[in-house]
Amino acid sequence: MNNNTYNEMDDELRPEYDISQLKGGIRGKYAQRYKEGTNQILLAPDVAEIFKDNESVNEALRLLIKIAGEKYSKTPQQLAQAGAT
Repeated sequence: MNNNTYNEMDDELRPEYDISQLKGGIRGKYAQRYKEGTNQILLAPDVAEIFKDNESVNEALRLLIKIAGEKYSKTPQQLAQAGAT
């Protein structure tokens, strides 16, 4: 018995798809975008109610950074150097 025999039950392509229309695709068209990734962050529903868009979130975070001051703006290396002196 040949294991390479075509079996309709193994075919995952639905019959309504016309393979002739699938031609012309560009391989890797979005590969660079995928490699770059995203900076998307999921907000909790209660937070999302307050911050309706990315600008309001960014504005609030910038204000928090300003309030926190330089304590949190230094890199770990800068903090280590300051502690060593």
